[in-house]
Amino acid sequence: MSEEQSRVRLPRGAEGPFEVWVNGVAQEEGTDYEVEGQTLLFHRRLAQEGRLGFWRWTSIFLGLIGTYRQDDSVDVRYPSGGQTRLATGLDILSSEGQGQDDTS
Repeated sequence: MSEEQSRVRLPRGAEGPFEVWVNGVAQEEGTDYEVEGQTLLFHRRLAQEGRLGFWRWTSIFLGLIGTYRQDDSVDVRYPSGGQTRLATGLDILSSEGQGQDDTS
């Protein structure tokens, strides 16, 4: 059985240890994700809503419909150059390393 996975590229210069949150919920290394070089590998599917098309945006603007797509946010706190940094809203990639672009 193939488990869905997602990757998140760490910011340039990021070095462990990392504190990771998905949608504001703390994640645990080894249980929720693994560190592979400059990438976090999550053991589940994460997704970002992506850009809205013209008609979808117009429909939302006019109050005709809403949007209820999965829209995960990954935040990472890490040491870099002697300082603690926080990166928010990192891009989520598919397990193959390609960006998820669901604009339908």
